[in-house]
Amino acid sequence: MIEQLQLLSNQILAQKLPEYKRFLFEKIDFSERLIGVLGSRGVGKTTILLQYLHTVFKEKKTLYIMADHPLVIKLGLFAIADEFQKKGGEVLIIDEIHKIKNFETDLKLIYDSFFALNVVFTGSNAVAIDNAKADLSRRAVIYRLPILSFREFLELETNEKFEPIALDNILKNHTSHAVNILSKVKPFAYFEEYLKSGAYPFYTSSKNSYIQKLLSASMQILETDLPMIYTIEHDKINSLKKMMIMLCQSEPYDINISKLCGAVELNQRTLYKYLGILQAAGLIRILGAKSSGVSIISKPEKLYLDNTNLFSIFCDSPKTGTIRETFFASSVSYEHSINYPKSGDFILDEKYTFEIGGKDKSFKQLKDMKEGYVVADDIEIGADNKIPLWLFGFLY
Repeated sequence: MIEQLQLLSNQILAQKLPEYKRFLFEKIDFSERLIGVLGSRGVGKTTILLQYLHTVFKEKKTLYIMADHPLVIKLGLFAIADEFQKKGGEVLIIDEIHKIKNFETDLKLIYDSFFALNVVFTGSNAVAIDNAKADLSRRAVIYRLPILSFREFLELETNEKFEPIALDNILKNHTSHAVNILSKVKPFAYFEEYLKSGAYPFYTSSKNSYIQKLLSASMQILETDLPMIYTIEHDKINSLKKMMIMLCQSEPYDINISKLCGAVELNQRTLYKYLGILQAAGLIRILGAKSSGVSIISKPEKLYLDNTNLFSIFCDSPKTGTIRETFFASSVSYEHSINYPKSGDFILDEKYTFEIGGKDKSFKQLKDMKEGYVVADDIEIGADNKIPLWLFGFLY
């Protein structure tokens, strides 16, 4: 019954894979029985799982399946897993699982039925897993894969090795870290390119068509992934697209909720719900909201695109200040909580306050703050509580 799927799996496994392994590869405990790797389209989830298969296929019987393959849809996940384990199968990889209806129920049954089978799945849209009906939290170990960090981008571009630097270490020792990095590479020779077109690993194979592929991936999220998971009327998809364009063109401070509601033809409560969906989908970032997920009912203080590359597809001339803040927010949010403070631009972990700006940015907004820091663009090395913006791209 699954011979055709096994043949396809072997053919895919025979293809050449990138040698570079993203930071998450070493963090995943593949001995767990049920693992989920979640993230936006194009961040490299499938590559990580195929790289893992390459390390174990000689010792273990493996099967890689694509969730939207007609045979997978016809047979169903549980039936495939059942036959595979009966034939001695040990590792089952399911790619883009959110494309299967009621996948959460199948995963629960597979986990509870086949104790010798390790299952690893990807979800191109974290909303699918967060919105799952069955209780997967007690069964699945979930990992989230963000966009490429600036550190990873530099490794890909230079073939140099750079270790991640924890936030506390950056705050205390940023000068010595900057000097060490500058002895190997000039960050500003690469920083602008990263901001425009270096956030997704597929840039390495398609620099000329990168923006087109990023646009296609973003449209698939809006037009296919979200309607598949939520009850969103077709005409409201255009409202989501308009919303993305307006956020791209505005300063984070200038977002007028009433004006936004009118422009996209949504009432305020529905607007907040859709903003929550866009955030969960990895397209925008909301600061200041008191609720999380898709039930945001309080007023957002600031709205950003998720990362700087998205400006390339949703507007022509983004503002420099917005790009700087978007890069900072994108870099720090993977491992730290981020909110909008009373003074400054961001507060991390309810402790550290940051003001983002150019090289001449002063500490005026951070006066008398013990844990206040200026994060400055256009400087290679900082001093005291003034830290180079690019260095925050080394957090992961």
